[in-house]
Amino acid sequence: MPVPFPAADTARLHETLTAVVDDGASPGGVVICGTTDGQQRILTAGTVAPECGDAPPTAETVYDIASLTKVVATWPLTGRALDAGLLNLDEPVCTALPPTTGEAPSGNPTIRQLLTHTSGLRASTRLDHYRNTNTPLHELLMREPLETDPGPHRYINRGYILLGLALTHLHQTPLDMLGHELWTGLGMHRTCYGPVTRSQNVAPTEQRLPGAPRIWGAAHDDNAALMGGIAGHAGVFSTPGDLATYAHALITAYQDGGALGGWLRASLVPHAPIEPGLDRGLSWVLADGGRTAYHHGFTGTSLYLAPDTGRYLVICTNAVYHGVARTRIAPLRSLALKTISAI
Repeated sequence: MPVPFPAADTARLHETLTAVVDDGASPGGVVICGTTDGQQRILTAGTVAPECGDAPPTAETVYDIASLTKVVATWPLTGRALDAGLLNLDEPVCTALPPTTGEAPSGNPTIRQLLTHTSGLRASTRLDHYRNTNTPLHELLMREPLETDPGPHRYINRGYILLGLALTHLHQTPLDMLGHELWTGLGMHRTCYGPVTRSQNVAPTEQRLPGAPRIWGAAHDDNAALMGGIAGHAGVFSTPGDLATYAHALITAYQDGGALGGWLRASLVPHAPIEPGLDRGLSWVLADGGRTAYHHGFTGTSLYLAPDTGRYLVICTNAVYHGVARTRIAPLRSLALKTISAI
């Protein structure tokens, strides 16, 4: 049976969400605590943003989920491609992409190494350096030398960019269409790749330059924006409610033996240490000995799963509205991990 969230725990989460909003960490936010038996608490604080009026955010507010794209789009689509025999975890990514001319050292890391951030690829990604060239992006990326030998954990976006390009090539279908088919099948009808139309229900993100328009409805990530908003590492927009639907589907499949559940089980095996107490599985960060999986998004989003206890927890904020979000919402993220891991 799923382990419910005690009222005292959800009260602390609500207090902390309210405190970080009152402290200026984010205009507002939504936290959803749920279990696979249908129990759910929706906690809100603040407003969507000053541009959007005085109404609080809701489970239907649309957020740029940033790097949650990795686990909401690229990770499940990779699992499906593996099930279909289109990919092999231990083959180089270059085998899943069109041929290149000349040497391509950054095409040698395996799919597994890309998923676990152990590929040795360059950590810094500046797609603006590739402007004004007719060479395909996958070839430009793979021509670059490795930064380190594969093995150690280093968070690297370009590995997921390559995975997104590989999925598009293997299926001969754009990544946003692959995502749409996946999300529709899971009942996630508000989830999509951007851009999305500006409205009072769409959370704006950052104002990069004084006097310039605020990013609103377009990908906050520069590299995703240069790819038209459709990339393997960032670019997806979703709602707290849709992320809760996704988490519920993953944990239910994990418990019932569904295809995505098998992929989740395989992904909860530690592959590389990140820091004491945290390991990287396939895409997910693992805590509590692999019993809790989570991922963050740069804009101020997070998704936590505790499959054995049937629990999930969603955080959606647009904390990057005020600049770098990570330290500002750290108390909320820390409490969320502690809460979902508690039994």
